[in-house]
Amino acid sequence: MDNIVIIAIAALGSLGLVAAVILYFVASKFKVYEDPKIDEVEEALPAANCGGCGFPGCRAFAEATTTSARKNKNLDGLNCPVGGNDVMQSVGSILGLEVEATDPLIAVIRCNGSIKNTPAKVKYEGATSCAFAHALYGGEGGCQFGCLGLADCVDACDFDAIHMNPETGLPVVNDKCTACGACVEACPRDIIELRKKGPKDRRIFVSCVNKEKGAPAKKNCAVACIGCAKCDKVCKFDAITINSFLAYIDFSKCTLCRKCVEVCPTEAIWEVNFKPRKPKEGKAPKPVAEKTVAKENAPTAKVEAGKAPDNETTE
Repeated sequence: MDNIVIIAIAALGSLGLVAAVILYFVASKFKVYEDPKIDEVEEALPAANCGGCGFPGCRAFAEATTTSARKNKNLDGLNCPVGGNDVMQSVGSILGLEVEATDPLIAVIRCNGSIKNTPAKVKYEGATSCAFAHALYGGEGGCQFGCLGLADCVDACDFDAIHMNPETGLPVVNDKCTACGACVEACPRDIIELRKKGPKDRRIFVSCVNKEKGAPAKKNCAVACIGCAKCDKVCKFDAITINSFLAYIDFSKCTLCRKCVEVCPTEAIWEVNFKPRKPKEGKAPKPVAEKTVAKENAPTAKVEAGKAPDNETTE
């Protein structure tokens, strides 16, 4: 009986030893090397895990930058929008690379279809979701391209950078925006765009995405772009294109000369944070949006010069 127990213990011990040896060689064969710099890069990141960099989280971005540095010797196409240039310089320093500075971006609302500019023709009663409403109807004012005002972008923002303005029914972007792009993804109408902040936070863009012809567009919204091409004709820098009756300004080419703003007959082109123009003889000055800062419990507060646009708030 004692011999049987001893034999059983010896057999089990031998089996365990053989299994341990096999597992050791298998683990050695398939061992995954992880660069210790990944942890250093992750530590330098803002830990927002917002996905604005195009990766599912800061850890994944750290792995991508470290891999690119090792294989490609550069970080081309990799950027942390939340951390900005300061964070990317830190990442470059850890990885021993020089990182080219990029222009900071900010989300802009390319729709001015406010309650005033787009009076309601129908009353929507349903789920308070832009995605849901977009699948059902064109919108209370009749514009099938404009903002639905049900705040999907607000819900998507993790940085408290967007609020709805109850007076206009439109979202307002404030100075907390990190250009993560979550609001852009959340909007079913594609009216939110990430654009360059510009020098002194100045920028010019077409605040409309309506692709209807002039008459139907104006019928549904008083400030819709009608595709008249007057802005394109005065632009000397090839920054404006007209497609499907809609003008678009390429911010990489725009020099902020403001000539397009002057000729727009519907005031669909916004100039943000510029000084008011000197009035021409016999004419009143055109509206100019001044720099505004969102305040605690008053995210829609703004400073006006004549009449500021309904939904633009910047840092």
